[in-house]
Amino acid sequence: MLMDGAGGTAIFRVPFVDLRAAHTEVADEVELGFKRIMAAAAFIGGEEVLAFEREYAAYGALPHCVGVANGTDALELALRAIGVHPASEVILPANTFIATAEAVARIGARPVLVDCDPVTYLIDVDAALASVTPATAAIVPVHLYGQLAPVERLRTAGVPIVEDAAQCQGATRHGRAAGSWSIAATSFYPGKNLGAYGDAGAVVTTDQAIASRVRAMANHGGGKDRHDVLGWNSRLDALQAVVLRSKLSRLARWNDARRAAADRYHALLRPFDVVRPTVVDGNDHVWHLYVVRIPGDGTPDRRNRVLARLAAAGVTAAVHYPTPVHRAPAFAHLGYPAGAFPHAEAAAVEILSLPLYPHITAEQQEFVVDRLAAALREG
Repeated sequence: MLMDGAGGTAIFRVPFVDLRAAHTEVADEVELGFKRIMAAAAFIGGEEVLAFEREYAAYGALPHCVGVANGTDALELALRAIGVHPASEVILPANTFIATAEAVARIGARPVLVDCDPVTYLIDVDAALASVTPATAAIVPVHLYGQLAPVERLRTAGVPIVEDAAQCQGATRHGRAAGSWSIAATSFYPGKNLGAYGDAGAVVTTDQAIASRVRAMANHGGGKDRHDVLGWNSRLDALQAVVLRSKLSRLARWNDARRAAADRYHALLRPFDVVRPTVVDGNDHVWHLYVVRIPGDGTPDRRNRVLARLAAAGVTAAVHYPTPVHRAPAFAHLGYPAGAFPHAEAAAVEILSLPLYPHITAEQQEFVVDRLAAALREG
């Protein structure tokens, strides 16, 4: 509780994500782990990194995990490992964070964009399958908001699937984790369900040869004295591995708390003029984000007024994502006009992400919904 500007009434301030609460829970373990690192002076690689890779692979029932410096590197390295090259095309949704397309572009390959499903905002599978050409080297489904896209349907195209799993640590589809169809890249950016204390990422896969290629490329093409391929410096820091190991042991419980919070939002929001999120059949959602839709007039005006009124009332909400990839200036050269992906463009002006994290309380959520209801009336 904080005092308002008038110095009288006590009001809530509900953050979009509360990283301090998660840190409080792991602080003692992390401190001990940092002391182990300092005592051994094992700052790059070492047992902490290897242990995290084993534990994260086991968490997803997968045989291989390679830690890297961040999620964008993870996706680029995964794409390179399956043979994407500058003459390639890679299919991905227009509704995603820019890093998905960025990883493709850094290789020199061409991002081929498709629309999203109008209900789930995940990749439009039919559009992706229809976009496959002889130049297609991969399809990248983005597992948005905490649930998996229908990977099994995309596999019918007969081209490699590289999953962007940055938002779905712990999620499954028909009981299978991201990466179990071949290869997935994930991010451990601090706000993720499994977040580091800075940038970090990983590639998980069922294929030992792919894992070996990723590990070599991430470590200067092979290692200290052997450089078989062109490589990069993209290694998971040992200090971050300590943090991730500590949080991983709590991830299942934290994801359960997210599910309970999502259920509470479902119930609280039922009476109001918002479109609640939909879970795809067969998915076990981990609710990285709780994304609602504010019906408007085809512009972001109403959504933005609601966002501003929430902020003024002490609620920090967000938008994921306000600009589809093809409307970003960095990708204007792809040549897609306005209106090319109507579902992604319509969602971009109406969606709103409400605060959600494992330690959010029922009282905080009730406050969020009360303030949202007031903002909707005013807007």
